[in-house]
Amino acid sequence: MTQSRSICTVLALSLALSLGTLAPSPASAQQGIRGQVLPTHTMLRRHGLVRMWWGQARLDPSRDVVAHMVVDEDIVVMQATSGTVTAFDNESGRRIWSAQLGPRDAPSQPAVTNRDFAFISAARKLYCLDKFSGELLWELKLPRTPSTSPAVSEDQIFYGSHDGSIFAFDLNRIRELYLKNELTKWGFLARQWRYKTGKQITTPPIVTDRVVNFASLDNSLYSITAGSPRLQWQSETDSPVSAPITYQAGFLYIACEDFNLYCLNAENGNARWQPFPSGFPIRRTPRVIGQQVFIFPNSGGLFALSTLTGKRKWWRHGITDYVGASHQRLYTTDHVGNIVILRRKDGAVLGTMPLRQFGVKFPNNRTDRLFLATNSGLLVAIREAGADREFPTYHQNPDLSPILPEFAPETPEPAAAPAQPAAPAGAAAAGDNRATTPAKN
Repeated sequence: MTQSRSICTVLALSLALSLGTLAPSPASAQQGIRGQVLPTHTMLRRHGLVRMWWGQARLDPSRDVVAHMVVDEDIVVMQATSGTVTAFDNESGRRIWSAQLGPRDAPSQPAVTNRDFAFISAARKLYCLDKFSGELLWELKLPRTPSTSPAVSEDQIFYGSHDGSIFAFDLNRIRELYLKNELTKWGFLARQWRYKTGKQITTPPIVTDRVVNFASLDNSLYSITAGSPRLQWQSETDSPVSAPITYQAGFLYIACEDFNLYCLNAENGNARWQPFPSGFPIRRTPRVIGQQVFIFPNSGGLFALSTLTGKRKWWRHGITDYVGASHQRLYTTDHVGNIVILRRKDGAVLGTMPLRQFGVKFPNNRTDRLFLATNSGLLVAIREAGADREFPTYHQNPDLSPILPEFAPETPEPAAAPAQPAAPAGAAAAGDNRATTPAKN
């Protein structure tokens, strides 16, 4: 009896050890799950694409999801619903910092960035971090709860509120007060001005060289001098603005509840062309790439218009939103979340990728890179294949493109044939069969 029990014990231990050996480790299991979610190299190559890198934002997958994803020319910022913020380097994918901003689960707005800093509003506080290190430089209590994301220049920040006010703050003054440990008490001294409209501010402000533009629910578009609250111009619309405003090359592209797209000069408010009637509600931001503006009306497909005339160049049914663009291609989504690749010239479909598992697709109008994320924070960056695509194409700031060196050709050009000796004066050139006429005396 004792011998049989010993044999059973040995068999049980052997079985447990074998199962332990066969069972995957948590790390390998996690890697396998990610391998099933990430787009395969084979699929990407089929469409002329390569995977640059992938990463994981810091969040609690049991309770958090991605609230916002923001991309500029340098970094990717992932914001979780819990207030955790993670930043990645755009090109390498290196996770450069993470931070917890504001109370847990506090409502937040998408981050905005300038050359050196990242700004994030959560609850009624505005946080400023070093964009490349994540160091918290200051936090400011706002006079009103923001209704939109802020807008930032190199020395000012603007935000709109639910009571119809637009506020301007001096970034240098905020920094001075923070270093003196006086920002909490005297933060109002950094406020440059406040401009009050009739109703709630509905669009993030647009900052140009000298003015700030924004829309209000009072059916008006405003242009205010950035340095002081002086009204430059005001344009009244028949219906409220229905989507965030786009600014490009001195012009504002504005979608309204009347289903029209308008184009106005940002300096004086004059219309550039007649409104374009889409026939459907426009809730998504118009996207301007080169001399094309793309709009995505609800259930209306994709319209490609000329930025010069506002005329329709082509239309494609079944497209719902913008993801990215290169010189020749346009990357979009359909109603089930697939990536649909179109030819920019005429809207022809070049291919479709089933990537519906990526519920967060950033609409990148700054570069030609594609940034996709799952709701649980798995992020992947994709670019077009080819040595000439290793450096990004900058749509908004082409001056950022690197100046590539020019190399001499490896095969030397053939030497030029030796020059023929000059013919004597008055003689015909060698090989010239034409008759010569003697000079008359």
